[in-house]
Parts: sequence; C-alpha cells; structure tokens
Amino acid sequence: MRVGLCGLGTVGSGTVNVLRRNMREISARAGTDIIIEQIGARRDNPACDTSAENVTRDIFDVARNPSVDVVIELIGGTTIAKELVETAIENGKHVVTANKALIAEFGNELFAKAEAKGVNIAYEAAVAGGIPIIKALREGLGANKIEWLAGIINGTGNFILTEMKDKGRDFADVLKEAQELGYAEADPTFDVEGIDAAHKLVILASIAFGMPLQFDKIFTEGISTIEPQDVTFAEELGYRIKHLGIARQSDSGIELRVHPTLIPEKRLIANVDGVMNAVLVKGDAVGPTLYYGPGAGAEPTASAVVADVVDVVRSFSAAQETKVAHLGFASSSLQDYPVLPIEEIETAYYLRMTAEDRPGTLNQVTQVLSDSGISIEAVIQKEPAAGESAVPLILLTSRAQEKQLLAAVESIEALEAIQGKIAHIRVEALG
Repeated sequence: MRVGLCGLGTVGSGTVNVLRRNMREISARAGTDIIIEQIGARRDNPACDTSAENVTRDIFDVARNPSVDVVIELIGGTTIAKELVETAIENGKHVVTANKALIAEFGNELFAKAEAKGVNIAYEAAVAGGIPIIKALREGLGANKIEWLAGIINGTGNFILTEMKDKGRDFADVLKEAQELGYAEADPTFDVEGIDAAHKLVILASIAFGMPLQFDKIFTEGISTIEPQDVTFAEELGYRIKHLGIARQSDSGIELRVHPTLIPEKRLIANVDGVMNAVLVKGDAVGPTLYYGPGAGAEPTASAVVADVVDVVRSFSAAQETKVAHLGFASSSLQDYPVLPIEEIETAYYLRMTAEDRPGTLNQVTQVLSDSGISIEAVIQKEPAAGESAVPLILLTSRAQEKQLLAAVESIEALEAIQGKIAHIRVEALG
C-alpha cells in the first residue's frame, strides 16, 4: 500500500522516521508493505532524509497521484488543509490526519463526503498525541454508556500550571520560558486560552456520546488569570489546579467546557505534571479509566499517525458498512443533543476575595451565599500583613448553578468590606 505524506514539519519528519525504522513490524501488522510513494512539502526538513524520495513542492500533486492509496495530511490549519483533504477524498484516497482544528470545525462535512466516496478519515493523532484515546473511546469502550470524561489535553498549559505549583512562579514568567523551550508558540493564544483543548474536547465528546461535532457551542476559559496565590491556596485546601476539558452527559443535555479546575490532590489526574496529557473516562460498565502519555512531539504523534495508516490498510477490503464509523456511531444514529450554556452548569467553586479585616465581614459574605442557597465547605482567612488592613479570604462552596454563583459574587463584591473583583474557579471531584 502506497502512502503520500503532506507536510514535513515536526510530525511529518517523525512519521517518515518511524515508518522507516519500524517497517518490519508495521508491515507485519498491516499484512502488507506500506511504502512512501510521494512527499509534498514546501521545504525539506533536516530531521529526516528524503533524498531518495519522490518529493513535490505542490501538496495537491500528492492528493491527485493515482499511485497513492492513503494521503497523510500534516500541514495544519483549516484552509489549505481542508482543500487538500477534500481533493484526496474526491480522488478516492483514504486520509490520515493529525489536524484537530480541521476535524473539530469541519469534521461533520468531511466525514459525510468520505462516506459518500467509500473512504475513511482517520484522526487518532488529532487528540492527545501518542495516547490512543480515540481508539479507546470508539472501540475499547464500545460496550459502555460514557457518563463523563475530563482531560488534560494541552501540554503547554499543564507545563505552566506545574511550574507555578512547584516553584511559585507567575504565569507570565513561565509562559516566556515555555516559548523559549518550544512548548508554546510566539502567539500562545490557542494554548493558554483553551482553544486547542476545545478542539480536542469536541472530538472526544462526539465520540463518547454519539453526537455531531459542535465546536461553536463549547465554553472556553484560559489560565492567564490564575495567580500563584490561587495555586498555593488550592494546595492548602487539598486540591491542585489543572486546565481541564470536561464533557458530561445528563438528562438535560451535554456539558462541553474547558477551564481551570480545582481537583482533589489524591486523584491520579491531579498528579499529571509537565507537558504530559491524560484523559479520565467514566463508563457505566467499566467505571473510571485513565489514559496517560505524551500529548505532542514528533515521534509520539507519529506513533498515532502510523497506527492510523495500519488501521486504514487493514480495512481496505472491508465493505463500508462494516468499517468502524468515523465517530464510533453509525452516522444515521448520531443524536443532536442540546449543549448546555455555562450558566446552567452546576459545580462547586473556589472563591478568593480581598476583604477588610473587621468584625462581621465573613458573616456578611456567608449570609449572601446562604441567601443564594449556597453553603460553605471550607474557609481560609489569613492575618493581615504588617501595615495592611485587608486580608485574602478564600472560600470553598457547595455545588451550585453558575448563574446562581455569579449573582452571589456580584452581591458580595458590592459589600463595603470587599475590595475589587472576586476570583472564582470551578471545582470538580472527578470521583
């Protein structure tokens, strides 16, 4: 079977190297030799030797090449990449991609086109790098009704929060180091504001619950407002702060949200540090299962890309109706569940405020919360620093609807003894 590879960046070069180094094992698993027929790339990459390959500077040559059976799309983005994938499908090629934005935003359309042409789109590498979470959800957990999942699915954000926890550094300082180390782009918005994680969460949720991809409905909040004191206070309360993608199914609809979250420090996922990724999945039959590993990098991601190539090759002779569906559910059985707005989500909350150190302040705050039907689970109240009249006041609340909590916060901020805005972070037990 002959593959055409488009893109020789980090993942593209890793894919070439893995295919070459492990050719014997890969071919044995696929049941036939897998050969690189053509490579499309704007420039060569010294990380892999392509001197003996058929290289073109026009990636669309690869998609139209009649000798290519499978097109591997590793150029990224959602414009040229979408056109490339569509061209490959029109020419009867199967597609393997690591492009989470393309799948999250245009997957519904592309899957329909692929099904009409009788070809596959495989995208394991689009979520969590080398962790085979797509296969686990779509096939390994196929007997389960998935109740919820929660994932650390962006290594850059996890690296930043880990450094803040371990070394007490502030966000801007760690972000600069992440950029110097190559973990974060010059424009880090996609990573630190949660857009990258949102792309991945939408894909996971669609597979977990059997629903069309709905990227436009996800709630996204980044980590740029997290302060070192929040990390410290969370630890005093027995929690860690992680940037999570959370999807949960309930009778009223689907929760789709990416935001900083306090997690009990004893949970395994709370101890996933650095640039590593992890996804926790709760199935009704199996219970909670955790999937951990590198979420990015040349060869970890190439591992997923090549595994998809093997799967596609194995399915070549299978009838379309017997193949694993793109989202794990037959397209005719996908349910267009309502996605709940964040105001209707219910969680517990961490609140941090600056309060005047005077009698009755805590009572006023607790009264506002009580009037809103919210109880307090824990309190941290510090002594004022020398010469200061205000102190940090930290509360951990019971579960409440977001709109209920925000209304209470607005009332608390109006109290004379409270200075400035109140920081609030959602809390999940994940038990």
